[in-house]
Amino acid sequence: MSGLDRLREAVIGKPRDPMNPETRRHIALIAFFAWVGLGADGLSSSAYGPEETFLALGGHTALGVYLAIAAAITVFIISLAYNQVIELFPNGGGGYKVATQLIGPHAGLVSGAALIVDYVLTISISIASGADAVFSLLPVTAQPFKLPTEIGMILVLMTLNLRGMKESIVVLLPIFLGFFLSHVFLIIYGIAVRADGLSQLLPNALHTTSELSGHMGWIFVASLMLRAYSLGGGTYTGIEAVSNNVNVLAEPRIRTGKLTMLYMAASLAFTAGGIILLYLLWDAQPIPGKTLNAVVFDAIIGSIGPVSPAARDVALATVLAFEAGLLLVAANTGFLGGPAVLANMAADSWVPRHFRELSSRLVTQNGIALFGISALLILIWSEGKVALLVVLYSINVFLTFSMSLLGLTVHWWRNRFSVRNWKRRLALSVVGLTVTSGILAISLVEKFAEGGWETVLITSVVIGLCLAIRWHYDETREQLRRIDALFSSKGPLEEIANPPPLDPQKPTAVFFVGKNRGVGMHALLWVQRLFPGHFRNFVFISVGEIDAQRYDAAGALRTLQYEIENSLRYYVNFCHSHGLAATSRLAFGTDPVAELLKLTEQVMQEFPNSVCFASKLIFVHDNFFTRWLHNQTALALQQRLHLQGIQMVILPMKVT
Repeated sequence: MSGLDRLREAVIGKPRDPMNPETRRHIALIAFFAWVGLGADGLSSSAYGPEETFLALGGHTALGVYLAIAAAITVFIISLAYNQVIELFPNGGGGYKVATQLIGPHAGLVSGAALIVDYVLTISISIASGADAVFSLLPVTAQPFKLPTEIGMILVLMTLNLRGMKESIVVLLPIFLGFFLSHVFLIIYGIAVRADGLSQLLPNALHTTSELSGHMGWIFVASLMLRAYSLGGGTYTGIEAVSNNVNVLAEPRIRTGKLTMLYMAASLAFTAGGIILLYLLWDAQPIPGKTLNAVVFDAIIGSIGPVSPAARDVALATVLAFEAGLLLVAANTGFLGGPAVLANMAADSWVPRHFRELSSRLVTQNGIALFGISALLILIWSEGKVALLVVLYSINVFLTFSMSLLGLTVHWWRNRFSVRNWKRRLALSVVGLTVTSGILAISLVEKFAEGGWETVLITSVVIGLCLAIRWHYDETREQLRRIDALFSSKGPLEEIANPPPLDPQKPTAVFFVGKNRGVGMHALLWVQRLFPGHFRNFVFISVGEIDAQRYDAAGALRTLQYEIENSLRYYVNFCHSHGLAATSRLAFGTDPVAELLKLTEQVMQEFPNSVCFASKLIFVHDNFFTRWLHNQTALALQQRLHLQGIQMVILPMKVT
């Protein structure tokens, strides 16, 4: 093992065997860990969502009791609707899969693009908010160190997630629990101390409603409530994370997913609704330089017996530190959910297939790197302005919500004659769609000039890029189909009873083949044409790449094994039918080049007089774009083999 490999193993961890069932059981998340890892994004929104709602009421804060109730109800409506997504798509994919399969591929593209931007912004806004909270406690002279600190935090999260999802969650678990327990205590204690005021909240709200409607009209009251409700939509962000990542949950996935959603909904509804009640009971008033949470928590801590000013400051700083820490945990949700969305989109050719690849730790490392780098660029571009990032973030979240709930609505209506309780399911989907689309529309109109147009532009650019990638892959796929038709027979070849025997001492041609049979046949026929009668043995090597889709889907590994074995059988039978001695070798792993090297070394020991061959697609209009979209396995393998003194020839295969 080289020094670089040892360093990588020390930082990232030892490789995991994807074919070992124990590996999956080890990395799968039970409901509690899923709540911590995937629910932190939603729970962290209670740090800013309720405040946005309350401040939008202006001087009519008595109406906040309606919004506290509405917030709790909305959380459960959206959560119950996403339980349906978990049932329909137990292999994950969430909003992207819902829109793709229940509405159409282009609807899925819109939802997927919104999710990509959403998860990048999840990292950016959480890191920026957490850094703001920490640096607000430090001298102004420390401000120049804020951006380097944010960069360092992102790099730490990237490293944790490259080690594995469960590993990152375990490290961040104490922060999550510290936030949750401290806020539960403050909410319960704060309400209990002012319990006498609870009985007056609803009468005060009714009186204010009556007074406002008499002076300004019911339309004004409804508009005020709807605006405040919508501008606090950030409270509900993050609820979709579980349905996007059902594939990483412990079996039975559906049950684990629903239990996780219950934990998330109950904790978020309690925290968000409880904080709004605290604002009302403790008459929270905005103070420059402080959040409403800081104002009300300071007052509550000060009421706990005889507390010295120093102890009060320490207690408040601890609570706010947990709040800032939870934003760090929430940022980690972007690294958990974002790469999963990219992997699903890569399976449908909307993004480069590299984003389906798994590392030796069975994580989608390319996606983790992309989201980390993108979050850094967003932070630098926005200068860490949380107000702007919140607008960009919430609009895309509710776009995805609306697309998912529209897909569910269409699905239950189409299947109304074959699904039990379809009316209840349809009603829940319609109510959820009405809520989320209403929040989306109002947020877009209200905040269009304050960053809404930028999120529309960014998401549109992502969609345009995905369309270009899909077009290229479709064109290439069609040409490969034609090549398959030219070089492949119509059906499988029968095995020969007495095939020609192998002679390990004779010249041997070793072929690296993949799933496209025509590409492999192209290499075989060209070798026979270029070296007629020279090679007496033909060895076909193939590696079944275990990517995110194959590893997560039930039975996919068995299907992959069947496909590879069937493909290799075809090449061997073809050679046997033409009087040529042939055999095959196969392996499975997350790194095709590494596995091919291992197989090649074994073949070289058995057949020392060997030359390796592989085909490579050559595009007429070759450029960075085409090279980026296709893996360079043949070139990487050739370089590694040449360094070991093993001959390898790449046969070009031109496509337009």
